[in-house]
Amino acid sequence: MTGSNSDRILARMMTLHPKVIDLTLDRMLPLLAKLDHPEQRLPPVIHVAGTNGKGSLLANLRAMLEAAGYRVHVYTSPHLVRFAERIRLAGKIIEEDSLSDLLLDCEKANGDTPITYFEITTIAAFKAFAETPGDILLLETGLGGRYDATNVVARPALTAITPISHDHAEFLGTDLAGIAGEKAGIIKPDVPVIIGPQDPVALEVLQKTAEKLGSQPYIYDREWSCRRTADGWEYRGASGARRFTAPSLHGLYQIENAATAVACLDQLGGFTVSDAAIAKGLQTVEWPARMQRLNRGPIVDALPGHVDVWLDGGHNPAAAEQIAASFTDWNERDPKPTYLIAGMLNTKDQKSYFARLAGIVEKGHCIAIPGEAASTSAEDLAALARAGGLAAREMPSMMAAVEALAPDLAEKPSRLLITGSLYLAGQVLRDNG
Repeated sequence: MTGSNSDRILARMMTLHPKVIDLTLDRMLPLLAKLDHPEQRLPPVIHVAGTNGKGSLLANLRAMLEAAGYRVHVYTSPHLVRFAERIRLAGKIIEEDSLSDLLLDCEKANGDTPITYFEITTIAAFKAFAETPGDILLLETGLGGRYDATNVVARPALTAITPISHDHAEFLGTDLAGIAGEKAGIIKPDVPVIIGPQDPVALEVLQKTAEKLGSQPYIYDREWSCRRTADGWEYRGASGARRFTAPSLHGLYQIENAATAVACLDQLGGFTVSDAAIAKGLQTVEWPARMQRLNRGPIVDALPGHVDVWLDGGHNPAAAEQIAASFTDWNERDPKPTYLIAGMLNTKDQKSYFARLAGIVEKGHCIAIPGEAASTSAEDLAALARAGGLAAREMPSMMAAVEALAPDLAEKPSRLLITGSLYLAGQVLRDNG
């Protein structure tokens, strides 16, 4: 079978339930039973929830565990370019033929029974993980935690919760404590939980949930911490102080993500990952569209060689704050003006997002994300950017925005930041990655 077959199957799956997202586990259980419960036949699982940093944490864990010689399965979402990216089997992205066969098996078993796209594809992933030899599974929630489709794994080896902030308000609400309560739904009785840097409101919810369930929390700035050093960074935890070189992933926040991965390995029983393997993982880790520098493609070709082009799929105010902190840090050591091209979905807090970036951006252009029905129009997005304090105007396309900024970028060494959505980032990578 070919990739086009898997695309057609995925398109059919989109029609099985009227809602794209409908948080409940009730539809999952009958299909899992028909498929002989693959969720009960998985290797040890590290289950990760949070608002920002989930993917980077899993990328670090995968690189470190693979450097130690383990066969690592990974489940992430959304994908950037093709669906197969979501399912990594023993270190390799699932092949299109295998993916098509897997999806057909699940489609046949489900029939016309209502089930969401994410639910049935998560079950397909579980089936792949159960049937492929592997030592460990790194499992990322899709949305929330308590009723997320991934939360049918009854007893993971470990859970981890990355920083929680406001996002997906239409599904999780706007109350931070309530959002934290949903994320805390992955915490299981007597299973260790690693808690990354948190707002005090979220931390209180997570800590109380963990203690109620008898799941000893391993909390940032209490049991473990990290700090940047002159030549890298230092981790302090149950095993004492250890020093590592800077991660290959860019951005100040990647030190916290790398440290969260080390904290997970500190509390993960049955696996041995040396500091040498951790160091190797830090240098080999890859995670596209997260503070990624573009080195080729039409965008780079259209600009002078002194322009650094950065791509980041951040789409909520907390992500924008982290981006701004990283650019501020770079400017302290190597001052360069920063220009912006942004596209965003209309479900995001766009004004607050731009307000976090206003202090680092000289000028911005806004575009609609091609082919995305939920994209904010270029005109409306530019107005929201201006309301957030950022000088911005609308443009009809990515390349039109690049060409409009070219005169400014030609003047002196500069940075161009393309951001606002993973959907936009995926389209940029198709053409420039």
